[in-house]
Amino acid sequence: MSEMRDCTVAIAMFRYPHAQRYCRLTQLEGQPDELLTCEELGAQRGFVMAPFAPSAARPVVVIRPDRVEWSEVPQGALSLGGCDVQTLDGATERQRYGTDFRNFHDRLVDGAFGKIVLARCSQMTTAREVDVEELFFCACRRYPRMFVALVQAPRCGTWLMATPEILLQGSGREWHTMALAGTMKLCGDMLDFDTPGAHTSADDIVWSEKNRFEQRYVADYIAESVGRLSADVASSAPYTTRAGDLVHLRTDFRFTLADGRGIGRVIDALHPTPAVCGMPKQQTFDFIMDNEQMPRDYYSGFAGPMGIDGQTSLFVALRCMRIAGRSLSLYAGGGLLADSREEDEWNETEAKMETMKKLFN
Repeated sequence: MSEMRDCTVAIAMFRYPHAQRYCRLTQLEGQPDELLTCEELGAQRGFVMAPFAPSAARPVVVIRPDRVEWSEVPQGALSLGGCDVQTLDGATERQRYGTDFRNFHDRLVDGAFGKIVLARCSQMTTAREVDVEELFFCACRRYPRMFVALVQAPRCGTWLMATPEILLQGSGREWHTMALAGTMKLCGDMLDFDTPGAHTSADDIVWSEKNRFEQRYVADYIAESVGRLSADVASSAPYTTRAGDLVHLRTDFRFTLADGRGIGRVIDALHPTPAVCGMPKQQTFDFIMDNEQMPRDYYSGFAGPMGIDGQTSLFVALRCMRIAGRSLSLYAGGGLLADSREEDEWNETEAKMETMKKLFN
């Protein structure tokens, strides 16, 4: 029996952006560690899978690295063949999103929030049970720029993600994070952006003021959060970066941490970022928890290896889905501002869900 077919086995497979090799990390005995707060992270070594809102029901899971194997990503197809996907009850999902949008948007218009992120979940089914390992390899081949991970543990279930957003990366004193916000779909001739011999450059991609404003929100928050923990912070100018057939605005932050300061405090300060939550952070977080109709579960949490080969690389859990036999739960979200329009925001989440849907076409 494949390890990934045995749901009692805790295992993670991951591939770093632009890498040719992937890692298979397996816990051979016992259950993964479960933490109730992000701040408890720091001394652990293994693969972390954290939810949007840690709790006893959805804890931070740390898979122990009893066996760590590195291999080349095999060549093959970019999607699974003969595995059609069907959306379940799409009309109800659209109606639910509209209700949530109006509820969230009202709080922006009345000035309670500067920005808030609204997420949705789409329930789908496949014609046959999914080979999750082959799906992982398809994602690695299709999305070379992204962090791709397949995670399975009894507590959190089986998740696949292909995410462009770093939460925290580094080792020792040197660390890196980013502000990633604003979304635009590439179409027509612009699909050659960031490919060899491309005619489209970053100068050809024109960002709306709404997208630039949203990205500034996130960048200002990251700068403030990191600045409270480090006196040595350097940031880049915002620039356009590609993720699948989408582009985003990105600002990089590099900073140092004093010796002996655990990264748990940094993770706790950063998560959840305004890119998945909103501003002000605590008020929008509370509103999301009380009002969003579909629980986010491990979507918009974070995942990645800690202390593997001396490096920690945690990524925000975006462009992801939960897999249970033939059942799929696809998640996506978008940042709302006071001038946001419901149809535009719905279409943005549809574009983000295409990242996972394309693995079945």
